[in-house]
Amino acid sequence: MREILRTNDVVYISWVTRILADAGIKFFTLDNHMSVIGGSAGAISRRLMVADSEFGQARELIEMAERERASEPIPDYILGGRLSLCQPKEGFRAGIEPIILAAAVPSSASGQVLELGCGVGTATLCYASRVADSSVIGVEKQSELAKLASDNVSKNHFNGRIRIINEDIILLHKILAPCSFYHVMANPPFVEAERADPKMHPLRWGSHVEGSAKLADWVSVARKLLKPKGTFTVIYDTGRIDDLIALLKVGFGGITMFPLWPSVREKGQDAKRVLVQARKGVKSPARIAHGLVLHDINGSFTVAAANILERGSALSL
Repeated sequence: MREILRTNDVVYISWVTRILADAGIKFFTLDNHMSVIGGSAGAISRRLMVADSEFGQARELIEMAERERASEPIPDYILGGRLSLCQPKEGFRAGIEPIILAAAVPSSASGQVLELGCGVGTATLCYASRVADSSVIGVEKQSELAKLASDNVSKNHFNGRIRIINEDIILLHKILAPCSFYHVMANPPFVEAERADPKMHPLRWGSHVEGSAKLADWVSVARKLLKPKGTFTVIYDTGRIDDLIALLKVGFGGITMFPLWPSVREKGQDAKRVLVQARKGVKSPARIAHGLVLHDINGSFTVAAANILERGSALSL
């Protein structure tokens, strides 16, 4: 056996394995632990192995697909291949965070759900896939990502249930009526502009660095658009969790913090990301939940994480 690929991008791995499977090339996936990377909830490098006799053919297929991929976005596959996802080649690529975010939002088949900052539509699509007959609106400021999100909606046949709006969240009051949504979800930028790398790709900058809309704006917009007792679910960087909790104390209650632990192998290691869910206008006390461990002792996803990332299961906080 020979290693043909090593990466911690689970979406990219899904794309490559789909190419190999379509060509009838057998492969094995091995996991190799690496240190946690700041931009991901958990970074376990996966090695893709193929037989020596098929290495040349597999390499040629991947290189040919990469050339096509460089010229225009082509589908990746998520949720075990149930959803196809076009993403930019450079600058912005959805990881596992939006999939986990969508899993944590309560089911609501009868009322609308809103995603603020939907990117290419990953969380929006995952929620619509899990909750039959739900209606979801995704809002994205960056035109290129909003266009891809709309394309992804069409490719996955959700045109009647998902609407993508290309707009700054600060201006949503001109488009959406207050108290319209049962649930709002978001993965807000957490890097403050003065601390960001000026060489960052523009698409990545727009997704990770605070712009005109600060964290306070994200919380305020969600509060205005939610129905009474509706939920606001956020996945956020633990380094700024105190800022988020302070903002949620105004108009929200029942705050639940749900850490995403990187691996059982590294007990005592801090969580990099945390899910936070709050309800509009309730007085329930805050709580810290047990959280979710992402990777097992051997580096593979835990059963609980795999159920979410590969099977699209719900995550109860």
